[in-house]
Amino acid sequence: MVKFIKAGKVVVILQGRYAGKKAVVVRNHDEGTKDRPYGYAVVAGVERTPLKVTKAMGKKKTAKRSKVKPFIKIVNYNHMMPTRYGLELEQIKGTISADTFKEPTQREDSKKVIKKLFEERYQTGKNKWFFTKLRF
Repeated sequence: MVKFIKAGKVVVILQGRYAGKKAVVVRNHDEGTKDRPYGYAVVAGVERTPLKVTKAMGKKKTAKRSKVKPFIKIVNYNHMMPTRYGLELEQIKGTISADTFKEPTQREDSKKVIKKLFEERYQTGKNKWFFTKLRF
């Protein structure tokens, strides 16, 4: 079978707390591991998308509405749907490692770094579609 879920692929989470949210695959494990004997991927996604901003709004309000709330999660391949889109994520790869999920403080730290990267990408206007709410 062809391995098409690779790092950088945008997926939609289908099950659980983040169902219907967009995420990007950071690291994929096709064969699984000893403690997780199934194919899974480490994903970083957008839990809360930025709100609409207009010209009439001030800088303070614009900054508040442009915030992105990210999440990081280990997701089974059965619980995500790949899209045809990709996202460059060189900086994100370095922030999430295997040890990130063992300690809650490390998870929070990596979430803060991802939040900064996502907000920076949103401000520059790259991949605007990734930061919009999924309508279906």
